Amino acid sequence: MTTYYGLYGQKVQYLASDPTDVQIGQVWYNSTSATLKVRAATTSGAWASGGNLPTTRNGVVSAGTQTAALVSAGGSASTFEYDGSTWTAGGNINTTPTERGFCGTQTAALAWGNSATSTATEEYDGSSWTTVPGTLNTGRAGSYGAGTQTAALAMGGNPSPLATEEYDGSTWTNGGSLTNGGYFGAGAGTQTAGLFFGGTIAGPSGFFTTTEEYNGTSWTAGGALTTGRWGMGGTGIQTAALSIGGFNGSAITNVENYNGTSWSSETSLSTARYTMGNANSSPSSAACVYGGSTPSVTNLTEEFTGAGTAVTQTVTVT
Repeated sequence: MTTYYGLYGQKVQYLASDPTDVQIGQVWYNSTSATLKVRAATTSGAWASGGNLPTTRNGVVSAGTQTAALVSAGGSASTFEYDGSTWTAGGNINTTPTERGFCGTQTAALAWGNSATSTATEEYDGSSWTTVPGTLNTGRAGSYGAGTQTAALAMGGNPSPLATEEYDGSTWTNGGSLTNGGYFGAGAGTQTAGLFFGGTIAGPSGFFTTTEEYNGTSWTAGGALTTGRWGMGGTGIQTAALSIGGFNGSAITNVENYNGTSWSSETSLSTARYTMGNANSSPSSAACVYGGSTPSVTNLTEEFTGAGTAVTQTVTVT
């Protein structure tokens, strides 16, 4: 008689709790919950509701990951930190307007510019924001960022849609100019492998589909978005990115996945929105968006789990 041991090479473990070091394909019986479980991988992406922001907000500074996210500015000085389920208060930011550029992590975030096309730069250390001496060479609003607090990339913006600058933790220097550029686009990746996509230079009626890739020196054209938009979220790396929601005549739920060559459709958001905050993912397998305009300003949070992500499932026999 064929046995599981003979097919897979090990016995089904009988455990009081789920194991911590578990591999895809592993099966075990949880005696506490009286369930048979298997470690599998998701076959498609999915969005689920997360913890709501304490306040509604759009046009925010955001950074971090799905389980360690950050939101600030967007017309308010308050900062909130996310642990994957709950938002808690952090230190207030010094410059509050919307349309600031941003990147980094929950404990090492960076913000620059604002709606007044300021050159001011601020750094967050996990508890407080500090305005630093290093200022942008070109003031701008609506730019997007990639990278880290000590190796950042500022892309596009208004009134300088082609301007790129690189930050080393103390000083901004000019980088290679974007070819198409724009403002209110989205970005992903790192300072030496950046991605810029979508945006506008025609105000609310312009919806770019263009994508550009940066190698640390110059920009080259990438694959076009299926749906043009501005004000979307952007997460991931240059070869595995997400374009999330945005504005295309109205707020949209459309999500697209980039593989380094072309964009394809991904599972849509539950709530259409634009100018929201987003926490990065590397690669595009675990993302988070929060706040934004629907067009009314919202406090909703959504979390993304990509295809191929390891999950524990209960085996149900009917």
